[in-house]
Amino acid sequence: MRYTGQGNVGEYIVEISHLASKLRALKLELSEELLVHLVLISLPSRFNQFKVSYNCQKDTWSLNELILHCVQEEDRVKQDNSESAHLESTFKGKGIKRKKDTKAAITVNPGPQKKQDKKLDNSENKGCFICGVKRHVKKHYLNYHAWRAKK
Repeated sequence: MRYTGQGNVGEYIVEISHLASKLRALKLELSEELLVHLVLISLPSRFNQFKVSYNCQKDTWSLNELILHCVQEEDRVKQDNSESAHLESTFKGKGIKRKKDTKAAITVNPGPQKKQDKKLDNSENKGCFICGVKRHVKKHYLNYHAWRAKK
């Protein structure tokens, strides 16, 4: 069995304890330490911090103590998840913009640059499609989107 996060973790541990009692009826004894270990193994990755803290302790817990601690940990994890979801939903950034590499711009071949200059000169001679200013093209027009919406 594995705990999938549906329902209460305490109920899940009680269910495992109930299965262990059924095994006892079939004369297959499982120690309480083994049950605690099996429960810890079956918990999902969001309980990893909890598992590590248990393993660092010298004391071992009974099944009842494990239920209490797991319920507390589940509440803490749910609270952390709700806070982080809220923070993510309020973020309005557009992502990380990368800086242009100046070395790459310097090592450009001069041949293709001349062809680009000719294309730019042709468009500059005509002027901007929107405002008519020479040495200015439509795609460089700052208010192009506003003009387009108005149109």
